[in-house]
Amino acid sequence: MSDDISRRRFLWGAAGVSAVLGAAALAHVAAPIGPFSLKEPRARVGSPQDLPVNRSARQADVTALALAPDWRLRLVGPLASVALTLAELDELPQRTEVLPIACVEGWTVDATWTGVRMRDLLALVDAPHDATVHLRSMQQRGAFRETVMPPQYAHDPLTLVALHLNGERLDLDHGYPARVIAPGRPGVLQTKWLESIEVVR
Repeated sequence: MSDDISRRRFLWGAAGVSAVLGAAALAHVAAPIGPFSLKEPRARVGSPQDLPVNRSARQADVTALALAPDWRLRLVGPLASVALTLAELDELPQRTEVLPIACVEGWTVDATWTGVRMRDLLALVDAPHDATVHLRSMQQRGAFRETVMPPQYAHDPLTLVALHLNGERLDLDHGYPARVIAPGRPGVLQTKWLESIEVVR
């Protein structure tokens, strides 16, 4: 008897979940952009620089570090290392590219990024053209505090250490003072609040 009740509850639960998902799919067909959208589940309205934020500076607990006047971006190569201030990064040749942020939640938004090409920064520390790099964020916790970027991304001419977004200095929630943006990489691997870039091989 109890098995029949458990089975009945499971079937009713499964039917309820299916109904909710079906309603969401119909809402998406009727209104692909909006509060029930599956295409853009995070609202852009009110988001800094017209780009959704998955993890804010407050949530990552990086506000003080990111705003510290003595911040430097450390570049570590096989034989040399450099530490650059934001002003020094601004003085390097700048590139502007339109690249998407593709979130694992399912949304994708194009944005205009301006900064220094990653491969130009790697050249400052004599990194080989087949170098893999290790990126470290100022956030102290989280699965993506440290990421690895293979050479096909690190040396792609479109990959930037971005300093500006949509014509403005990066907002704190979008990774100020510097973040990575590379074509074809998931948003969680586009390291924000960049602390260091190290050549690992």
